[in-house]
Amino acid sequence: MYLEKVNFPEDLKKLSISQLNILSDEIRRLIIEVVSKTGGHLSSSLGVVELTIAIHYVFNTPFDKIIWDVGHQCYAHKILTGRKDRFHTLRQDNGLSGFPSRQESIYDVFNTGHASNSISIAVGLSEAKKKLKDDYKIVVVIGDGSLTGGMSFEGLNHAGHLKSDIIVILNDNEMSISKNIGALSSYLNRIMSGEFVNKTREEIKNILKNIPAVGDRFYKVAKHIEESIKGFITPGMLFEELGFQYFGPVDGHNLTYLIDTLKNIKKLKGPILIHVVTKKGKGYTFAEDDPSRFHGVSTFEIETGNSIKTGSTTYTDIFGDTIIEIAKNDEKVVAITAAMGLGTGLDKFSKIFPDRFYDIGIAEEHGVTFAAALALGGLKPFVAIYSTFLQRAYDQIMLDVCLQNLPVVFAVDRSGIVGQDGPTHHGAFDLSYFRHMPNMIIMSPKDENELRHMLYSAYMYRKPVAVRYPRGEILGVALDRDLKEIPIGKWEILKNGKDLAIIATGNMVLPSLEASHILEKEGIEAMVINGRFIKPIDKAMLLDAAFQTKKIITVEENSVIGGFGSGILEILSEEGVVVPVKSIGIPDIFIPHGSQHTLRHSLCLNKEGIARKVLDWLRKE
Repeated sequence: MYLEKVNFPEDLKKLSISQLNILSDEIRRLIIEVVSKTGGHLSSSLGVVELTIAIHYVFNTPFDKIIWDVGHQCYAHKILTGRKDRFHTLRQDNGLSGFPSRQESIYDVFNTGHASNSISIAVGLSEAKKKLKDDYKIVVVIGDGSLTGGMSFEGLNHAGHLKSDIIVILNDNEMSISKNIGALSSYLNRIMSGEFVNKTREEIKNILKNIPAVGDRFYKVAKHIEESIKGFITPGMLFEELGFQYFGPVDGHNLTYLIDTLKNIKKLKGPILIHVVTKKGKGYTFAEDDPSRFHGVSTFEIETGNSIKTGSTTYTDIFGDTIIEIAKNDEKVVAITAAMGLGTGLDKFSKIFPDRFYDIGIAEEHGVTFAAALALGGLKPFVAIYSTFLQRAYDQIMLDVCLQNLPVVFAVDRSGIVGQDGPTHHGAFDLSYFRHMPNMIIMSPKDENELRHMLYSAYMYRKPVAVRYPRGEILGVALDRDLKEIPIGKWEILKNGKDLAIIATGNMVLPSLEASHILEKEGIEAMVINGRFIKPIDKAMLLDAAFQTKKIITVEENSVIGGFGSGILEILSEEGVVVPVKSIGIPDIFIPHGSQHTLRHSLCLNKEGIARKVLDWLRKE
């Protein structure tokens, strides 16, 4: 096995092309074997194995800089840069990150996890290099739909203007997470299939073939020339206009072509774009056949491709089923997502109501303003975007939805602790950035049944509404048959007590209720309130609880800075009510990757941790 001999990029340079091809297969087998046990981003990483080898073979890393966009396709990169022996710890507690991490390796230039920022990073590095008179190369690998994000084109435009000395490799696999959407993503594929091109091709073919004696030979030569130059000239016009030298398309699985191309381009200066065509899921049949399902996958059986985990219902599933239920009774209901149709649970909706489903690609800012305009036009849009990615559209939520007071419902999936994808993916800040937006209503359900009613209520309120819910399995409570509207801003008391009031929100309600039973054994009677509205806060119930118990505990799976607890403190301050308040939540840090169970334990966001925090606080009091 050649993989046993390869630990760092310099080891690649000792191998022949045929040996590198064998190494590619060995790397793929290792990736499949590890991801089948750890879960992770399989399809994307399988598609760039040869490309990764070629880059490290040609360039002098880590002196030369490689920037990965989105970053989840970096598994082969990690294996080839000194982390092979730890690769089995991928995405595990205290193990390797599933994304590039500067804290993990000098080969990782930038901590990435959100799409479309790589070219901007490269342009900045290029300017720093020029001013400091350094002489390293800067290589960007951008793919998986990242080019549908507007920031990519802002970077391309600036790079062309500055004549930045960067090499952008467009990894074209025709896929983001779901299949790429939009005119831009299909441009490279459409350009050579247009009516004019095909009509001209057929006319030339007929002319050549009708030349006596030599017609067929001329046609074969012409066909060969066409295949050689058609991609080199036509698809690159867009990038040439932006100031880039364009090369490609290049077969992303042919190491000879890749290495030769990169060696030649390495000698050039200025902004360069190489168009590389790869197959997502390459080398694993199940991933090739269904790259969307294997984009981000849990543990699975290699032999069958079947998931090892049980098919338990998730909060995402509940959202997907509920919006269908609502949409069946109102043809004005539409759904929007950003390249996450499967991940947000809208795949079923898209099949039942294809003309009412919009996947706008990795373009969250556009998606939010698009939804605002749909609402302005009389439709009832639901925008389903993960908490971490919705951060990218902060300005649009504030000015295009809230300022206009338009009835857009934000289904904020993956809120709170997400798990193995780490700090770029935890939904730790949405309550903080939503809470100060005028006109915004914010809800978070204690269980799946309440989520259904909240989604229906948001639909009925006809105002901007955010419904935030966690990643993971539901609690298994009974579901009401009929959907009911929850009065705006009304909390509920789940348990009475005289010594203190625990006011929890979202998925922290059940652990807080369980913590109250632990406190009972210590002689402490705790009132437990489901603070299901983060905004508006149920002021009457809050003040009653403060007067009755004289002590308030708030619990949330969000940053304690500017979050639910901060809102309660603001109300008490405004009302002149002076009682001790303890806020339990995510501290002022970026949370690392790890299992949800481990991370919640470390943050005291489970029943034992909440009870311990309360007891420690009471002792100090």
